Amino acid sequence: MDRIFPMTRDAGLDRLSAFLAEAGADYAASRNTDRGVQARPTTSALSPYLRRRLITEAEVVAAADSAFGDGGAEKFVSEVFWRTYFKGHLETHPVAWTDFLALAAADRARLAAEPGLHRTYARAVEGRTGIDGFDDWVRELVETGWLHNHARMWFASIWIFTLRLPWALGADFFLRHLVDGDPASNTLSWRWVAGLHTRGKHYVARAENIRRYTEGRFDPAGLNEYPDSLDESNPPREVALPRADAAPAGAVALLLHLDDLHPESLPLGDARVVRVAGLIAHAPGASDRVRAADSAAMADALARAAAHFGCPAGPVAPDWSDAHPVVTAWAPVGPSADALPDACLRVRRPWDEVAWPLATRGYARVKKAIPQLRPH
Repeated sequence: MDRIFPMTRDAGLDRLSAFLAEAGADYAASRNTDRGVQARPTTSALSPYLRRRLITEAEVVAAADSAFGDGGAEKFVSEVFWRTYFKGHLETHPVAWTDFLALAAADRARLAAEPGLHRTYARAVEGRTGIDGFDDWVRELVETGWLHNHARMWFASIWIFTLRLPWALGADFFLRHLVDGDPASNTLSWRWVAGLHTRGKHYVARAENIRRYTEGRFDPAGLNEYPDSLDESNPPREVALPRADAAPAGAVALLLHLDDLHPESLPLGDARVVRVAGLIAHAPGASDRVRAADSAAMADALARAAAHFGCPAGPVAPDWSDAHPVVTAWAPVGPSADALPDACLRVRRPWDEVAWPLATRGYARVKKAIPQLRPH
C-alpha cells in the first residue's frame, strides 16, 4: 500500500472505510507487525487525518463499533483514545512542550560545539549508522513522511539508548518529517520511551522483538538492550485545564487552524457563521512534505466551510472578520495555540471536554472510562 496521504476529508473517510473493510478485523492480532513500505499497513494509517481532525475521533470510533461491535473494536478504539489521552495530558502539563522546544534548541547548539555529537547525529539522520532497520526507517520517514508505530518506538529507543543522542533532537526530527506529527503524541511518546513520562518505565528496543515483528526483515546487532531510563530534575507540573468559551449567538467569524479542520461539526450553538478564514502554523522546521500536507488540508477545510456555511472563506487577511466576534475550535498545546489571536473565543468539542480532565496522570483513568466516553 502506498504512503501517499491526500489531505482531504473525503480521502480520510475513504481510508477509514478501506481499513474497516480490509484490515480492521485483524487489527488486534497484527497491529505490532511492520511489513514494510510496500505492504498494506497493519495499522489504520488514519493518523494524518486525525491529527488535523479532517476526520474526528468520535466518528472513527463510531464507525469501528458499527463495523465490529464493541468487543471487536476494543483494541483499535483504545488506541484512538491514546491520542485523546496525550492531548489532554499535554493540556494539563504544557511545560512538557515548552521544555521540549527549549531542549531541542539547546541540543542543536551543542551540535555546533561538540564534533563527536555532531558526527553521531549526522549519521543517524542520514541513515548511515549501520544498524539494520534503523537506517531503513530513516529513509522511509524522510521519503514518505510516515512510519509504523512500532517502528517509531524502536527508532526512538535506539536513538536514545544505543546511539546515546538527546531525545529532544529525535522528537524534533520526527516532528519535522511526520505528516501526522502531533505535538502531544510525538512529545509524550518520546518522553515515554526515554522513561520520563512514566518515570523509570522506559521502552527498550530488542533485536529479537524487531526480528519477530518485522517478520525477519531486520535483525540488528549491537543494540543496548539493558539501559537505564533517563531522568530529569523537574518533571512537568500539572496545571488546571483551561476553561473553554461558548460561541455567542448571532453573526460570527470562524477561524480555522490545523488542529481542527472539520468546522461542520463544531459546537457553535446559535452562532451564525458569516466569514471563515484559515490560519496555518506549521510545526517548527517542518519539511516541504509536511507544509504541503498542511496547506492542502486547510484548503479542503476552507472549501467545505464555504459550502456548509454559505459564506466567504479564505486565508487570514487584514479586517477579514469584518468586526464580528471571532470564534475558533480549541487549539491544544502546540504551534496553532501559540499563533491564535488572544481575542478569539475558543470552543471545545464535547469529546475533549469529557476526556481531557481524566488525562492528568496515566492512561488508566481514560481507559477505564472508555465505555462511557465512546459515542452511543
